[in-house]
Amino acid sequence: MAILCIGVSHHTGSVVLRERLAFDDEGQNAALAEFRRGGEDRFPGVHELAILSTCNRVEIYGVASNEDFTVLESFLEKTRGISSSTFSPSLYRYSGEEAVRHLFSVAAGLDSLILGEPQILGQVSRALETAQSQGASGKVLTRLFQSAVHAGKRARNETSIAQNPATISSIAVHLIAEIVGNVAERQLAVLGAGEMAELAVQALMKRGATRIYVVNRTFQRAQGLAKKWGGLPAAFAHLPKVLEVADAVIASTGARLPVICKGMVEEAMNIRPDRPLVIMDIAVPRNVDLQVAEIPGVTLYDMDALWDCLEDSLAQRAREVPHVMRVIEEERVEFMKFLNEMEVLPLIAELRRQAEQIRLRELERTLRRLPDLEPAEKEHVAALTKSIVKKILHAPTAWLRSQANAPDVAAFTSLTRQMFDLD
Repeated sequence: MAILCIGVSHHTGSVVLRERLAFDDEGQNAALAEFRRGGEDRFPGVHELAILSTCNRVEIYGVASNEDFTVLESFLEKTRGISSSTFSPSLYRYSGEEAVRHLFSVAAGLDSLILGEPQILGQVSRALETAQSQGASGKVLTRLFQSAVHAGKRARNETSIAQNPATISSIAVHLIAEIVGNVAERQLAVLGAGEMAELAVQALMKRGATRIYVVNRTFQRAQGLAKKWGGLPAAFAHLPKVLEVADAVIASTGARLPVICKGMVEEAMNIRPDRPLVIMDIAVPRNVDLQVAEIPGVTLYDMDALWDCLEDSLAQRAREVPHVMRVIEEERVEFMKFLNEMEVLPLIAELRRQAEQIRLRELERTLRRLPDLEPAEKEHVAALTKSIVKKILHAPTAWLRSQANAPDVAAFTSLTRQMFDLD
């Protein structure tokens, strides 16, 4: 039995390739259902299957009779309608403990585009749920993915790998919270309605923000983003009024020139002289005139300052990697114990089953030759045979259990099968 993994990630393949290989929910369910229907005829040697598909990776995990990756590659080729020659140069292949360690590292956030990001843990959980719902995962993959999720949770609970903000948007919100205090009690504004603006809104909501103005040149887009996250849409013409009431502003538009100028902010601050204003300019080119920083009561961060903070934050996360690796190694050892026991326990069961069959045959033959025995005497004879078999098997089964986690367990099990003619 071998655990296999093939995949393409942001480390090995382009965005275009990853998009072509990606599975949406419907496609993932359909592919796993096809695997279950096809069985050994279409997917020879593969007994279990799971798919992990995110924006940064597509990975296929399988439990197979041997370390042959071709069936998994053929599965990916057929289900995505892409020639293997297209993705093969970008494909990584792991087997055995290497595959286990890789999945645990993925779940812990060590293989993510942003070190320690938390979303991957939920994606690993959903990959298992989908595989289970289609009957594609069995005892091995179920335990593997459960152990990976446990490793990911331990990494986040026992280390600081996910505690420091690791995106520009999260850094901006982190600094806002440090300056203005509890964001749930503050009025906030996001200028723009693109991807960075939405990430900023998300980060504010995670901090407990309840009143967020979404300002954009196209009011319909402002409405769309505000409705999605429970914000308040505002037309661009109302930006001066928003500056009068907001405690903090995150600017992220695609404008080529500053849209927040010194005069606009000065007018707002004249109306609110006793209330400070924090502005985070996360746009490139800048959305905010640098002279705004000269206005009393205004704190301005631009991308250069935010990148410095982000680099410090990521450096803190990087220092946690050895601690996360320790957690991963502990979980890997525990999983391999389980896997090795799965090799030995069926063997012990077969050995006992063979011995029981021999006992019953010999007992029946003996009792036929002793027809005058009373029922109680027959029971004594049967009990005697059971006791003999149990005592004979005790030492070899105890020894097999003790060897479950030995490096050459496969050799032991193979030798035992030959010795007792179990094949």
